[in-house]
Amino acid sequence: MLKTIGLIGGMSWESTVPYYRRINQRVAARLGGLHSARILLHSVDFFEIERMQSAGEWDRAGDMLAGIACGLEGAGADLLVLCTNTMHVVADRIREETRIPFLHIADATAEAIAAAGMTTVGLLGTRFTMERDFYSGRLAEAGGLRVLTPPESDREIVHRVIFDELCQGQVRPESRAEYVRIISDLAANGAEGVVLGCTEIGLLVQPDDVDVQLFDTASIHADAAAAWALRDP
Repeated sequence: MLKTIGLIGGMSWESTVPYYRRINQRVAARLGGLHSARILLHSVDFFEIERMQSAGEWDRAGDMLAGIACGLEGAGADLLVLCTNTMHVVADRIREETRIPFLHIADATAEAIAAAGMTTVGLLGTRFTMERDFYSGRLAEAGGLRVLTPPESDREIVHRVIFDELCQGQVRPESRAEYVRIISDLAANGAEGVVLGCTEIGLLVQPDDVDVQLFDTASIHADAAAAWALRDP
């Protein structure tokens, strides 16, 4: 029986839309006909979340998202999917308050990297994702990976483009050129592939834009969620 996926989205809504589309596409491709995914979606006001991030109020954000997760569980979700990389910093808080499985985005990404046979990857994302250990440490733990990040000046560019442009639906050629340069520098420093560790980055940079393999975490996460919902008990 097709299981119900509980999505915690809106961080930003621009990248939650591809989650919804991709999960449904995967289910339809597997089951055929008029089949679609069973999905419960709670979409937050990202303005509130961003304010908590900027203020370092991670405990408050964790309480908020854990409460939302409990609501999805109570509504009948069989699996929880947090449609953002950065807010996986509070993943443990969500797990503590819920009883159903939680699909961690870094675990799904580590599996994809391992399947590609890579040991060293670059990581792009918000400055929280690139500079805190909750994400790179998870990749290293799950897949034994070496994780490279850009220098501080480039981290600032990556972070600014995410919040000032991509989260607001703006895709600018000059920003794509900057990201391509940063990705090329990571590859020159030993990265065999580059993790797009923010769910919006896939809106800006495509595989054909660069000469190194990209791991689009939003797509990887959505595919893993669909596979989980389709698997036999």
